[in-house]
Amino acid sequence: MATKTPSQSVQVYGRKKTATAVAHCKRGKGLVKVNGRPLELLEPEMLRTKVQEPLLILGKERFAGVDIRVRVRGGGSVAQIYAIRQAISKALVAYYQKYVDEASKKEIRDILISYDRSLLVADPRRCEPKKFGGPGARARYQKSYR
Repeated sequence: MATKTPSQSVQVYGRKKTATAVAHCKRGKGLVKVNGRPLELLEPEMLRTKVQEPLLILGKERFAGVDIRVRVRGGGSVAQIYAIRQAISKALVAYYQKYVDEASKKEIRDILISYDRSLLVADPRRCEPKKFGGPGARARYQKSYR
C-alpha cells in the first residue's frame, strides 16, 4: 500500500453578518469554486465582480498555483458575497504564509489591505435587537397627550 503524502492545504473562514464562508486552499492549477460552482456562475450577477476583486487586484499568476474551494451558508446573498471574498483573500494569505514565503505573504497582505480592509478583517457590526416601547431598536412610539 502506497503511503499518502499530506497535501499542502489551509482552511480559512470569512464572515459577514450571519453568513459564513469556509475556504479550503490547496496546491493546484488555479481553480476557484464556490459551493461546487465556478465564480463566473455566481448569483447575484451584479455582485460577481465583488467576489472576483481579490483575483483582479492580485492578478491571476498568484492564484495559478492554488485551488480554492469555498463552502458558504447563512445570511443573505450580499452578506454571502462579502464572506466569500474575505475567505478567498484570507485563504491565499494563509497559504502563502505556510507554504511559500513570508515576504510574498506580506506583499499580498499589504496590497489587499490598501485596497479594502474588509478583505482580511471581519466586520463586527450586527443587527441590534428590538426593545419594548417602540417599533424598532431605537425608535419609540409617538407620544400623545389626548
